[in-house]
Amino acid sequence: MKLWYSFSKELSLSSKSWYFYIEIGMAVVLLLILLFVVPDNFESNGKEYIYLDLPQVVRERYEKSMLEEDLDETVEQVELEEDGRIFLASLYETEESKIYLLNSKEALDAVSEAERIPVVHVHVNEDGQIISTYYLQGYETSKLRNLIMVYHNRLAGHDVIEEYSDNIEVRKLFQDAKPLSDKENIIPVFLTFNGSLMSLFVIAAYIFLDKNEGIVKAYAITASSVWHYLLSKIGVIIVTSIVTTLIITVPIMGLQPNYLAMLLFLVSSGFFAASLGLLITSFYDDIVEAFGVLYIVIVIMIMPNISYFVPSWDPNWVKVIPSYVMLQSFKEIISVDGNMAYVMLASLAFAVLGLEIFILANYRFKKTLSL
Repeated sequence: MKLWYSFSKELSLSSKSWYFYIEIGMAVVLLLILLFVVPDNFESNGKEYIYLDLPQVVRERYEKSMLEEDLDETVEQVELEEDGRIFLASLYETEESKIYLLNSKEALDAVSEAERIPVVHVHVNEDGQIISTYYLQGYETSKLRNLIMVYHNRLAGHDVIEEYSDNIEVRKLFQDAKPLSDKENIIPVFLTFNGSLMSLFVIAAYIFLDKNEGIVKAYAITASSVWHYLLSKIGVIIVTSIVTTLIITVPIMGLQPNYLAMLLFLVSSGFFAASLGLLITSFYDDIVEAFGVLYIVIVIMIMPNISYFVPSWDPNWVKVIPSYVMLQSFKEIISVDGNMAYVMLASLAFAVLGLEIFILANYRFKKTLSL
């Protein structure tokens, strides 16, 4: 009963503070970004710039081949502006890319210098062979350079490479899984940012505000337990996290997510993040002194986002960062037929880890009050 009274009081006081409305406002801003800024799917078609410096007959064969692959089998004449100059180009649009066929070497050089992207000069050498010269920019990976060399391997030939690539077997690990759109894929990032990083920072702000007003030290002469006070603060953070998560998720995902699993995970992960924030604040008197540690922790928590958006960069050490598990868990929760076993295991781990940190934070706060 005392704990419930303390929680109700903290919730009432928090609803009158700026931090509460900052969290709500941030959730609304994230929702507006998802609704009006982020497209359902990003444009994935790449752009290719080619100059065919070839005899007329060979050039016409190239153009005929590209026309057959064009989506509407129609060539569009466009103007490209590079460094204040206008160049004419023929645009072919396939399922994978937009191909700009330039009409001069000067145009190719201008595009390469202005756009800083690889371009291709196709020409005939002294032996009468067709050569493709790539103008690379230096940032291309060795995989891309090797792929280009393999693609133009004269011993193998295009027909052999094409036949091999067309017959590569691709198997999905989860046959019935429905992939998320690009917009939906961003939601786990926002939920992790809103749930872990904001919880850690906001509870630190609440505690330092109470320290400045002497509320924390007042517990030394009251009958209330310190852990009641700390747990009430965590309860407020979790309730706020649940509200802001629903603000972001419901308008975008509707009824697709597993909301019961989401509620369980928000409670356990929020408990962990808030307990970590409490432990950090127990070592400092104000937010200025703790800012360095909070900044480092937040930067570490952000790093798994790189792995999330660039799957090829996924070292093992990133997987032990809590936000990595949070990202994956939120993704499973909002996916159709997501892996709930993973979410349950992650929830249990965060609950146990959060409890251990909370006990340590409680010990630190009681020690501080006795000074």
